[in-house]
Formats: sequence, structure tokens, C-alpha cells
Amino acid sequence: MAIKGAGLDVTTTGNSEASQPSQAARSMVNDDLIPILDLAPLIADEPGAATNLGGELARALSDVGFFFVVNHGIDWNLVTEVYAQTKRLHRRPVEELAGIAMDRDHGGYLTYAGGTSYASEIAGPVRTPNLNAAYFIHRGGYRLGNRWPDLGGFRQPVESYMDAVLGLSHRLLPVLAAALGLPSDHFNPSFDDPSCTLRLSHYPVVDYGEHDWGLAPHTDSSIFTLLPANEVPGLEIRPAGHDWIDPPALAQSYLINSGDMLKRWTNHRFRSTAHRARNASTIDRYAMPFFFGANDDAVIEALPGCATIDSPARHEPITYGDYQRWFLNRNYAAITGEQAQETAP
Repeated sequence: MAIKGAGLDVTTTGNSEASQPSQAARSMVNDDLIPILDLAPLIADEPGAATNLGGELARALSDVGFFFVVNHGIDWNLVTEVYAQTKRLHRRPVEELAGIAMDRDHGGYLTYAGGTSYASEIAGPVRTPNLNAAYFIHRGGYRLGNRWPDLGGFRQPVESYMDAVLGLSHRLLPVLAAALGLPSDHFNPSFDDPSCTLRLSHYPVVDYGEHDWGLAPHTDSSIFTLLPANEVPGLEIRPAGHDWIDPPALAQSYLINSGDMLKRWTNHRFRSTAHRARNASTIDRYAMPFFFGANDDAVIEALPGCATIDSPARHEPITYGDYQRWFLNRNYAAITGEQAQETAP
């Protein structure tokens, strides 16, 4: 199968079937399946806003694992600018981008088909490379820094965008606390130096084989993933009780999902919902997920009220950083040089 995209000329071969429904196995649902949280009262610091939103968040994460936020306070012109910078980056020659390659300790460029979803059991027994390229920017955590491209006008808007999304993520912490019946500042000590990653992804136009993926079925490893609205569809999610569905388009919104570490922290009270991506359009697709995590040394164990005699803790405590290192090594062993056990620690 030949794939031609900006900066790409790649040949791949269709691969064996994963244990997931095919692309055709998708269901349509009402637009109100995924809750929409209006953050205007929170952004305005209205009394009781976090508590009120906490009830909505609890239902969203218990039932679906995804939710939209609107009136989030991020200037959409900045979002548009970073989308434009993402396109600029991925249109550079592959040979040039290879000079800023990511490794175990640095953010940077991941070449097309450079990662495979080994860490998520739902990807199926046969794992094949994900048909996308990506550029990673890290903050906090155990990584030492980032490898920036020599591309004028790129770094400043990307850094500003990370500031903005990080600010929004911090605003969600008292809402998360309220959703769990905890004091509003409960999570503050675990997020004073949060581990965060922005992934600027490129999904070229691909003549997919039946079992090829832009990004194979998986769950995220983070606390929250924040994904800005995209003009080019391609994301599919699988909430409990449903087949794969296309989330509705909601202009200038963020679609947010909880990840494996929040599921573990809440002793499975909150979901980490499966999702996948394929670019089924006739133009290249770009995506900008932001992964928000806890401090590298934050201990993730069942939160107060989440483990009981009837529902004991399902996991041993682990630091956020140790889990992330396992996840990275499992999916990108060829890049990190470290092997990881098949199952999560």
C-alpha cells in the first residue's frame, strides 16, 4: 500500500486482524451521549462552580469516560495558530526532522509508523505500526528537555499554547476533587510539577487495509487528555455499552478523556475508555492531544472513598513516573532502548 504525504513516501503492507470490530463496525448515537460541561462559571471564579461541575464530571467519567468542555477560556486563535505550526513542521523533509528525533529522555520527532500500541491490551494479539508521525513536547516529569526544530515562529506559539492548556488542566483539579467528594485542594500537592506532553500528530491520506490504523485501539496513560476540536474527523471512541462511535463535532471545544492513571487512582470508579484513529478523509489530518499527568513522584493508589471492604484496592501503589516509563518503554522500545514487561506494573 503506497502512502504519499507531506514529507513522506512510504510503502506499507496490510497486517493481521486485531481482536476489535472492523472499521465498518460502528454505531451512531445521539449527540448527547458525551456530556458537555460549560466552564464559564469556573473561569469566572463563581462561588460553587467547581462543586456544581463536579457532579457533572462524576457522571461523565463514570458512564462514558469522555466529556466536552466549552467556554474554557483558551483563545481559539492560539489553537488555530498551533494547528498551522503543526502543518508547517510535518511538511519539512523527513531527513531534517530526523535530526530532532525523540528518545527516552527528550521530546522530539517520531517518524511515520515509528510506534506500536503494545501497552494497551485492547489493541489485539497482533500489533502493527501506527500510521502517523508525531512531534512530542514534554514538560515536567523525568524527561530532560525537548529537541526543537529550526523553524522560525514555531516555538513561541507552541509554548504559549502549552501554558494555556496547562492552566485549563489545573482549573479542572478542584472539579475532579468535587467529583470524588474530596476537599477542593486535595490534588494540589500531586500537581505542583505535573508531567505533561503535547503530541503534534500527522495522519496522511492513506489507503488503509482492513486492519491498518492511524492509531490502533488503545487507552491513554495520563490523568486527562485534552483534544481541541478538529475540522478533519478521524477519532472514534468506544464507550461502555456501545460499539465504536464518531464523537459529534462541537466547534471551539475540547474533548477530554480520563486515562489509565485516573482509572487506577479512583480504583476503577472512573473509566479509561478505548479510542482509535483513522484518517478517512481526502486531506491530511493533524491532531494535537495534550496529556496532563501528576508529578513524577506522585503516588497513585486508591483515593479516599474509592476503596472499601466491598471494593478493595485493585492495584498496588505506583508512582506516576514509574507507570509512564513502563508505558513509554512498552510502546517505543526501539527508541528508548528499554524493554518493558507485557503487563502494567
